[in-house]
Amino acid sequence: MATNASGLFTTPTVPSLRGKIKPSIRIFGSGFRSPDGISKRVFCSSTFEGAEKHVGASPSESRAPRLVSKGCKLIGCGSAVPSLKISNDDLAKVVDTNDEWISVRTGIRNRRILSGKESLTALAAEAALKALEMAEVDVDDVDLILMCTSSPDDLFGSAPQVQKALGCKRNPLAYDITAACSGFVMGLVSAACHIRGGGFKNVLVIGADALSRFVDWTDRGTCILFGDAAGAVLVQACDSEDDSLLAFDLHSDGDGNRHLNAAFKESETDELGSNGSVLGFPPRRASFSCLQMNGKEVFRFAVRVVPQSIEAALAKAGLPASSIDWLLLHQANQRILDGVSSRMQIPSEQVISNLANYGNTSAASIPLALDEAVRSGKVKPGHTIAAAGFGAGLTWGSTVFRWG
Repeated sequence: MATNASGLFTTPTVPSLRGKIKPSIRIFGSGFRSPDGISKRVFCSSTFEGAEKHVGASPSESRAPRLVSKGCKLIGCGSAVPSLKISNDDLAKVVDTNDEWISVRTGIRNRRILSGKESLTALAAEAALKALEMAEVDVDDVDLILMCTSSPDDLFGSAPQVQKALGCKRNPLAYDITAACSGFVMGLVSAACHIRGGGFKNVLVIGADALSRFVDWTDRGTCILFGDAAGAVLVQACDSEDDSLLAFDLHSDGDGNRHLNAAFKESETDELGSNGSVLGFPPRRASFSCLQMNGKEVFRFAVRVVPQSIEAALAKAGLPASSIDWLLLHQANQRILDGVSSRMQIPSEQVISNLANYGNTSAASIPLALDEAVRSGKVKPGHTIAAAGFGAGLTWGSTVFRWG
């Protein structure tokens, strides 16, 4: 079976059967639409049994071609935030700003910041346990953990440490996905791929970031925006007719990296010393710079590409924009949320927003907002949600799913 960059699976390639078997549907980029416009479920794995006769096999031993399919559904969510709350007034004591200036331009009034002995790994594990509790799934039934983060506690990734913190006894696979503020959407699609094509049953998708570690707290253009948090969902395999992840649309543009980055930088001083033996060796100590952002360009980018991406995902799902119960965007800036919803003609009361309390929490923002909306009773089982992430890379992506 072959995969492509924009979707889950393409039509299985079996050279000896070309021209003999015509698939009943054509699987598009997202794997969700047939050429006649009728919405069909994804065929996630293909087993051609007896499609061609083996040498010596009798006609009675040959079988008709059969496609085996799986769906996936989101059945539990959870979130966790640091204990330290920093208000706009608190920020005004360390940088030239004030509450009105921040709230009018961003919609943000408070944010949470990791402090003391708190860690991102612990936040992620707490959010994951809450998601498992809601889903009524035991931790030892989890067979994959996807940690979506750009600020792990360890350079080599935090997912295995989250697995350890959860107490998983069967050593399930755990790895990090780095896609900044788009990370959680990428994680959802990755979970679907693992379920539909890899036979996984219970996948934890965690969005967690602590960008406070990379913020220049003397730069009022960026320090006012970011907070730390973690959010998680449990994605579970189900029969294809119950599939709830309806479509997706994913993109990246490396040319836009100049507008939003935290680049790797060498130290200006040669602390190790080379003794003149080899020019440029040993290499100088290095670290990542503080977050650099061109706010105007990022805003223009978001309000342009996000509506296009959501509309593309809806088209793949065969759904009109009017079918959306909730619009759930990465919580970057209230002006971006308002701009996207206005362009898509989606009423503000159908836009999920908790930006005022937490600021931009990067990969955590979508699952954090989803968890609060579910637990407050706003989002109910069966509701259709269009979610979109966008940010550094530049990356952006959308997915359409039903909750529960």
